[in-house]
Parts: sequence; C-alpha cells; structure tokens
Amino acid sequence: METEPCPGEQEKRVVETNEPELNEAYTGPGDKDSQKEKELSHGPQQEDTEPHGGGDPRIECQGGGNAGTTLNTLPITEKTETPCVEERKLKKTPSFAKTVRFSETESVEDRESSEESLFPDHEMVQWISSSFEELFLAEDWEDITDDRLLRKKVLAPGPQKAEHPAWGQEVTVKMQGVLEDRSVVEKDPKLVFVIGEGDVNQALEECAIAMQQDEITLLLADSQYTYGLLGREPDIPAWAPLLYQLQLLNIREKPDPLILPISDRIRIGNQKRERGNFHFQREEYSMAARAYWMALDVLTTRSEDGGSAVLVEGEEVQDYRVKCLNNLAAAQLKLEQYDDALHTSRDVLSLDPQNVKALFRTGKLLSDKSEYGEAMEILKKALKLEPSTKVR
Repeated sequence: METEPCPGEQEKRVVETNEPELNEAYTGPGDKDSQKEKELSHGPQQEDTEPHGGGDPRIECQGGGNAGTTLNTLPITEKTETPCVEERKLKKTPSFAKTVRFSETESVEDRESSEESLFPDHEMVQWISSSFEELFLAEDWEDITDDRLLRKKVLAPGPQKAEHPAWGQEVTVKMQGVLEDRSVVEKDPKLVFVIGEGDVNQALEECAIAMQQDEITLLLADSQYTYGLLGREPDIPAWAPLLYQLQLLNIREKPDPLILPISDRIRIGNQKRERGNFHFQREEYSMAARAYWMALDVLTTRSEDGGSAVLVEGEEVQDYRVKCLNNLAAAQLKLEQYDDALHTSRDVLSLDPQNVKALFRTGKLLSDKSEYGEAMEILKKALKLEPSTKVR
C-alpha cells in the first residue's frame, strides 16, 4: 500500500513498471502481512527484505527506458503487522503458510489449542522420532508418485465406499506439518482449498486427491513437492522435506463466486493475488500469472455472449481488480509476453484511467513498439498526475 512520505522528509517518487503491487490484504482479523521495500533494475536484483509470516512476498517493480525516457523505481511501503502465535507443545517456528478460505472462519489462533497436537490419538513413532530416510525407504508406505518422493501411510481409513475428491473440487483438510527435527511449520484444523488451483503446495493437492473422506494419513513429501530449493522464509530451509498428518474432513463442488458474499469474493481474489506474489518473488512467473488470472476470475463473471464484466460495481472491488491486473501485467513482462502485458495494462486504464503505474507501463510498452506519439501522450498524462515522479 502506497504511503505518504514521513514528516520532514521530502522524497522523490519514481514509478515502477513490471512488478506486482503490494497492497494491504483483505484477509480478515489476525492475518496481515509485514512491511517490505524492494527495488529491481535491469541489472542484478537488489533486495531489502524482512522475513514475513507465512512466507508470502512483498515485491516491488522494475523500470525500463523508452524513447528518450528512462523510468526508475517507485518504492511502495506497507505498514502491516504479523499476529503472534503462541508456543506449541511441539517445537515450533515463527510462521505458518497462508491458505485460501472460501467462507468466513475464525482465525487459526482462535480455532486451535496451540498446546496440543491436532491428532493426539495418532502420535506414533513415525510422527514423533523416525528419520525421514527411514520413512522414504519403508515398505509399509504407499507411493503417491512414481518417483517415490511423495508417500503416504494410512493411519485410519475412511468408511467403506467413501468418495475420493476430484480435480476442481473444494476440500477441507485438518493438517499439521513438521520438519525432520519435528519443528511445526504448518498447522491448520480447517484448511480449505480447491484441488488444482495452486492454493497450497503440490504435495497437499496430490495427497488430498488420493484420500477418502474422513481418512487420516501421514504424508512424507520431498522438497520438490513443497518449497524446493528456495524453502520458505523464515521457517522452512532450502531442500527441506516435510512430514504431514492429514485428515480429509469434507469434499464439495467449488462454489460459484456469484453465490458467495461480496466480502468473500474480495477476500478470496486478494488471497489468490498474494499467492501469485509468492510465486513472483520465487521467479515462478508462469505460476504467478496463473494465480492472478484465478484472482480475476473470482472478481468477474461471464455474460451469455462470452464477454466479461466486473462482478460488482463498487470502488473496493474495482480496486482489487486493478491490483490483480497490474500484477498480471508485471508477470507477463517477466515472461516477455509484451503484447499481453500491453493489453492487460489497457484493461487497468479502462477501470482506472488515472492509474499512474499502468500509464507508465503502457507508455513504455508503446515506446518499445515504436508508437512514440501515443506513448508520449500517455507518459505526459502520467507526469501530470504525478509531477513529483523523477523521470530521466
């Protein structure tokens, strides 16, 4: 969220053109992000970051030159706070992964007793003390994938003939995850996600689809199915496998956004946008773009003639849609999809004609296409709106 300069400080504002916006999340009580500033240039990336609860990113933008004009970067600062998490019985680390919820629920801190395991009746030796190497080689575990890097052990099967979820369905899972030293890094008694939409890591999606309703299972996941070579700051190291306990609580069809309360549509769309920011920071630009598209789908609907319209005529909904579009354009630039980025930036301006970031990005892209006349008109408009912006 952009902020005013501190009192007594007159700062030059510069506009970035190809990074996601970092605005205050609409996630309800007890789930706000931390503050971060970052600049990117055409050279090696320079960062000034703070570890942030849940591992989600705070990303800023990269500028570029055009016909006689070079655009610098605009620091975007958020004032946010991270909720405290009480000490757990198991050794814990400071943060837990963010998840997408499709209905209002109380915060994790309110719902769970942090002094107790979510599965007190299933604290067997594999969960408490076995080495991960032993578990990867154990004969009584089932392989979910052919590479034997994603394995499960059923602790309590579901009822006979209980259904399995399918791709595209929404599931509710009770979940806790630990590192090999049994540090708790993920814990949620009601984790809600849609299988196949990337709301959670691949390990959880693959395991959920292999479970029956009410089944309780252990899941051992190699890092390539969780957080890979980058890990997840500050709690999950690079290349760290994870051990989960899971129970599949509920399966249902993905709800139509039109039947959800407006507040839920906004919250879900914004959380998917934040998931996109997480992938963007990890330079997973295709996954970031996919997340931004899904966020936009929550905030739009299709008309009978195949067109697209804003779901709700309201300033707040429009603001979140603009953020998603700006972030999508940033990912498209990273993917060198310049025509798509230009189209997306024009979509921003159709909703917010005075959006300075989209104006500068559009001007830059038009200049790169040698459409200098229109580019200069748009850049002049941006400078008129933001006269303090430094252009060189």
